[in-house]
Amino acid sequence: MMDEDARRARAIARQTEAMRDFQARSVMFQDAVARSVALNSTDLQAVGLLLSEGPATPGELAMRTGLTAGGAVTAMIDRLERAGYVARSRDEQDRRRVIVSANADTLMREVGPAYGRVSELWGEYLDSLTTEQVEFAAEMLRAAAEVNRQVVEELRRG
Repeated sequence: MMDEDARRARAIARQTEAMRDFQARSVMFQDAVARSVALNSTDLQAVGLLLSEGPATPGELAMRTGLTAGGAVTAMIDRLERAGYVARSRDEQDRRRVIVSANADTLMREVGPAYGRVSELWGEYLDSLTTEQVEFAAEMLRAAAEVNRQVVEELRRG
């Protein structure tokens, strides 16, 4: 019988391998979804960030995505606006400021089926778990996302 320390070490190694595989496949999934609607991954992520974190100025969007403010973010917003994924408007409090908002209807129409399929398959898996297992998994994924967020910020700061 394996002692508890060895069992834990094996479990951590399996979890590390699973997380590495999950992250790689998540990137590949996002890229495949973006390409299926003639976008690149960064463009799709920018629209997702606008949906989850709310409208932003071009400078704020540059910070969220890690793009350089100015040319790169402007070109991205131009592409997304032409494709109908975002809209520019003037800030009501300061008419000099431009606000970029996601068009949720276009996004859901274009990429919704791919995310819907993942949701369907994931839902089938979650149905096989207990409530406690689902709660634990949700907390673990939340913590993993927070770790990734922290490291992204550290990398961007240099």
